[in-house]
Order: sequence, then C-alpha cells, then structure tokens
Amino acid sequence: MIMSGSLVRRSGVALVSAAALVALPALPALPDGTGAPGAAYAAGRAGAADRGGAAQAGEHWRGGWAAAPQRPTEVFGKNWSGEGFARQTVRQVVRVGAGGAQARIRLSNRYGTAPLKVAGATLARADQGAAVRAGSVRQLTFGHGKSATIPAGGELLSDGVGLRVRALESVTVTLYFDAPTGPATLHALAGATSYRAAGDHRSDVGAAAFTETSQSWYYLSGVEFAGGGPARRDGIVAFGDSITDGYGSTFGTNRRYPDALADRFAAAGRPRGVLNEGIAGNQLVNTTADFGEKATARFAKDALNGPDVGTVILLEGINDIGMSEVAVGPGGPTPEVSVRQLIDAQRELIRQAHRRGVKVIGATLTPFKGAAYYTERGEIKREALNRWIRTSGEFDGVVDLDRALSDPADRGRMAAAYDQGDHLHPNDAGYRAMARAIDLDAV
Repeated sequence: MIMSGSLVRRSGVALVSAAALVALPALPALPDGTGAPGAAYAAGRAGAADRGGAAQAGEHWRGGWAAAPQRPTEVFGKNWSGEGFARQTVRQVVRVGAGGAQARIRLSNRYGTAPLKVAGATLARADQGAAVRAGSVRQLTFGHGKSATIPAGGELLSDGVGLRVRALESVTVTLYFDAPTGPATLHALAGATSYRAAGDHRSDVGAAAFTETSQSWYYLSGVEFAGGGPARRDGIVAFGDSITDGYGSTFGTNRRYPDALADRFAAAGRPRGVLNEGIAGNQLVNTTADFGEKATARFAKDALNGPDVGTVILLEGINDIGMSEVAVGPGGPTPEVSVRQLIDAQRELIRQAHRRGVKVIGATLTPFKGAAYYTERGEIKREALNRWIRTSGEFDGVVDLDRALSDPADRGRMAAAYDQGDHLHPNDAGYRAMARAIDLDAV
C-alpha cells in the first residue's frame, strides 16, 4: 500500500497549465553525446580558456538551471516573442539549484525560422533587478568566438568560463542581438522578470539602460556548471505542465515545486540540480500551438538532453483529460484521449528514459474537482490513471502527489490550504508540500 505523500521504489504525470488556462480565455545530439539524435549544432565544449581558469578536457558538467523551449506565443499575455529583437540587449535572471567553479549556457533556436546570430553574451552574479554584482561580469565565447550563429532548429552551447557560483544563487545571462532575430523561441511562463535595453549593454553592471520588462525567458534553455563536486550522474528533471512550471506560485520568488525540492537538497547539505522542464498547458498525447509539443515528442529533447540527468519526475496528463472535455484557450477542445492512450504515452516516456539509463519517478495526478475543466468523466479517467501509476510497477518509484495535496474529506478536491484559488494549481504551500512528498534518497 502506498502511503500519502510517500515515494515508493518500483511502481507520472505533469499537471496542468489549466490554471494558466483559467487565466486565459529534436534538439540535435551534441558532440559529447548528450541530446537526441539529429543534426546538432553546438559550439564551445569544455576546455576553452576563461577568466579564473580553464575547464579541463573531460570535466564533469552538471545542470544548474533549465527551461523548456516553446514556439512564439502570447497565450499567457503579451511578450517579445512575436517581434523578436534587433540592436537590443536582453538580460535574464535565473536561480540555480547546483553551482560550481565553471559555468556555461545553452541557447535554443528550436522554433526559429531562420539562423539566429548572437552578437555577444555575458554571465554574472545577479544583484537587484537588472543590475549585476561588480567584478562578476564574464564575457562568454562560443567555440572561442565572441559571436555565433545558431541554425533554425538548433541549439548553442557556450564555452566554459570561470565564475564560482553557489547552490541557490542567482545568475544573470545577458544576450546582445545586433541583427533582427525574427520571432523568438521562448519559455512563456517564466515566473520571473526579464529586461531589455536598446543597443549593446551586455557588460553593464547597472540597470539604468534596461527600461523594458517581460515575464518570459528568451532563447535561454540552460545554465550548466563544472567543478562543483564529485562527478556523478545526479541531475533531476521535473517534467510536466503548469503544475511543474509553477503557475500560481508567488511571482519572482522561486517557489515552484522544483525550486522547493532544490531547497531541500541544499538544506540537507547535498545540493543537486533540479531542472524544471514544465510547460504550462502541455499534454502527453496532443501537440498544441500554444502549449508545446506533446510530451512523447519533446521528452528526449527536454528531459534527457542535459549532461548529468539521472532521474526524471514525470507529472503529466491532467491537461489531456481536462482540455478534451472543455475548450480552454483558442482552437476549442483537444482530441479526447482514453486512459489506455495516457498509459501508453507514459510507458513510452519510461522506455525513452530507460534506454538512456535514466530512472523515472511516476507522480500521481493531483486533484482538480472544481477546476474550470473538471467533469465527472474526467475524474474517472484521473483516478484510473492514478491507480495504474501506483500499482503497475513500471516506474522506478512513485510519489503520490494526489494524496499529498488532496482534502481528506473529499479526495477529488485539493485541500484549501494548498489551493491557489482555481482548484487546479497549488499555491506556495502546496508546492512545498509536493517537494516534501519526495524522498530525497529515492531520486
């Protein structure tokens, strides 16, 4: 019997972007062997000289932060993805779960329709807003060059640069585009502020030039570190939809459930990268224009593309159920899926992970009674899928997030103390409860 909130060996689902819903009406293989097969573009392997030391050949890199790329969309509100950038600087602040002495970044032009020229980039320790800490600005290079071009559909990996960063510290990535980019690959629901300035301000310490703001991330898909500890494959990917993406958490405070899990590892004295690969509104079986490629299509590119991924926490399926019952966003309801189709999709993700030697923790779908797209038929599907997740034995472990968040008096409903208000997405306390339900020793 699986106890509420427990993680059990050998038994996922990424919840919804539905709250986000209520609020609205193959990366190629890299030269080091990471990523999905394909015609990849990656510049800047470990080994480039940098300020503070050079990463040695064979250095162990680990993921510190990540976000899943999306095609341009304004479904969650106005952003800069449609217009792109020209003679502008974009500054983005991210908090890392694990740090190190060397750093590098990943950029994605997955949904670009033309090559993307990156005229220059810097990395620094974050200060307040768009400001960075004096003395911490590092010029990034790509294959030893200050600029680089990413083919349409490709990704770019910078050279390593010497910058010592601690676990749970925030870093700032600044990109300068001197030529028109066209529509921009982005991560729509950042839950954080990005900044834009006219002209080249990549090396600015102060924030004065950065007069425009956005709530999305652009082109930036990862920050990685080396020299932060022994070489081991201990990266954790949280894969899912808006409940993984962190919809409903307090803006700008890093209180999503993957953040809370990284907090727990750091507090225990063993920080690990917990990489958030959630996309609000994402589905297991259906690709949609605004909510990303279906999970079975993006899983290898997003969940398995990091340098040290050892575990994936899979939490997805509620959008397949709810969005097929009630129209959410443009385009009307998505095609109906059966429980068998949802199970088959999760099995496919397990197979993909196991072929890479990555274990998968299945997470039960959280309660959604009272949500905008709740129906009794949908609840029957959710309960059936959760039974399979708990009892199939096909996962390497199970975390029962359904039990962790549900109201003891009505197991189909999220407990009021954890409800962000739409009966679908947790609040900060709910996201902390999700992180507490995960056994640190089991992932």
